[in-house]
Amino acid sequence: MRVLVVEDDRKLAAQLASALSAAGFAVDVEHDGREAAYAGSVEPYDAAVLDLGLPGQDGVSVLREWREAGGHWPVLVLTARNRWSDKLASFDAGADDYLTKPFMMEEVVLRLRAMLRRAAGSGAGELRAGELVYEVGAGRFLWQGKVLQLTAQEHKILAYLMHHSGQLVTRADISEHVYARDLDPDSNTVDVLIGRIRRKLGAPQLIRTERGQGFRLVPPESDTQ
Repeated sequence: MRVLVVEDDRKLAAQLASALSAAGFAVDVEHDGREAAYAGSVEPYDAAVLDLGLPGQDGVSVLREWREAGGHWPVLVLTARNRWSDKLASFDAGADDYLTKPFMMEEVVLRLRAMLRRAAGSGAGELRAGELVYEVGAGRFLWQGKVLQLTAQEHKILAYLMHHSGQLVTRADISEHVYARDLDPDSNTVDVLIGRIRRKLGAPQLIRTERGQGFRLVPPESDTQ
């Protein structure tokens, strides 16, 4: 899952990026409001962590601009402001959650995962595809009841497929959503990683290759072929 962190405090932004990367997210960072507004309008993010007090353009107007441009992905507002009027303005602009500074990095990760879970239409703490279980809150996979050992990139790809279970996911979709924008993996890299995931699962039929299009995670109960 690809996340945009918008925070003008560079030390805090680096801490957030580190915590989210360690939790399995691909992270882009912006420090300026105008640049963040532009990035959110042209990049395919899955979620954003947004500060309100930004240079160039304030966070509320950035958020409003994203929403008006059709960006409906979850946004977690982080701010030192704790007045009700600030919270109300954030929610009116389209915020999904609000966290006041100071905060624990673990809470940011948990809230972000909860927002993504709700956005995927699942209020449960896990996603299932046959014997494959993704414990969203814990950020781990279980296969046949045992913890599945994955590399960071394998984890990101499988999590993206789980959040889009049954849907066609192109190689471009995977590259855009699981890699930070400073990386540009070719399609062969994606195929290699998908192959590794299949071998670790021992169930190649769970992730289908749609020739010339991409991949589809198909739970066994949905597999009619």
